[in-house]
Amino acid sequence: MTCVFCAIVGGEAEASVPYADDRVMVVMDIAPVTPGHLLVIPRAHAVGFEDLDEDTGAHVWRIGHRMARALRRSGLRCDGVNVFLADGEAAFQEVFHVHLHVFPRYEGDGFRIEADWNTRERTLLDREAEAIRRALPG
Repeated sequence: MTCVFCAIVGGEAEASVPYADDRVMVVMDIAPVTPGHLLVIPRAHAVGFEDLDEDTGAHVWRIGHRMARALRRSGLRCDGVNVFLADGEAAFQEVFHVHLHVFPRYEGDGFRIEADWNTRERTLLDREAEAIRRALPG
């Protein structure tokens, strides 16, 4: 199966491109949350965030920051910005080529993030922090 983002990066599929450089392309999402919804796509195929080298990953976020600024200055309706990266099926990733969503927000736009926002006990938080510390690269 062909990766749609690789096809876009390779010029084999159409895209509306507000920005591109040698490491990433930014394209307009064809099914936007709100008008102006952007996707920052690394040119190199990587299924998830862990598969992406750190320099390219940092560049994706740097360009995402730049795009968020551009959205606020664009004249499009934009009272806020969400930046979202879905990494893995459980995180709602649908296209398995890592990509960063950057989209304008405004009152009544219909987008919601719902969860059980329960407070965790400090001992559990400390145990989780330790597990993450141990997993950090040397």
